[in-house]
Amino acid sequence: MFDYVDDSAFNYEQGQRARKLFAAVVLAALDDAIADDKKYGNGPDQIARWARSRDGREVLSCAGIDPNERVVQGLMKFVASGVRTSVALSREESERRNAAEAQAA
Repeated sequence: MFDYVDDSAFNYEQGQRARKLFAAVVLAALDDAIADDKKYGNGPDQIARWARSRDGREVLSCAGIDPNERVVQGLMKFVASGVRTSVALSREESERRNAAEAQAA
């Protein structure tokens, strides 16, 4: 009788898993661009080229990110900062950033 609820929940869960998988691909692309920036100095250009490509737009869309120019500029800024995604997403980095902002204010 309530099989449709189970099916909907399962489909939603599968969709969320797929979104997380594509988000991991975006993070990997950012890390690759940061590595290119350190090695060759062209990281922001590389991530912009990828994000504007058909594959990049498709991956961003599947990750739940709207592939517009504002997003591309944000990705370029993130790569230019040179902070790897694993560090940027860590709690210590977040606390350090918040402390720096509190001192500045």
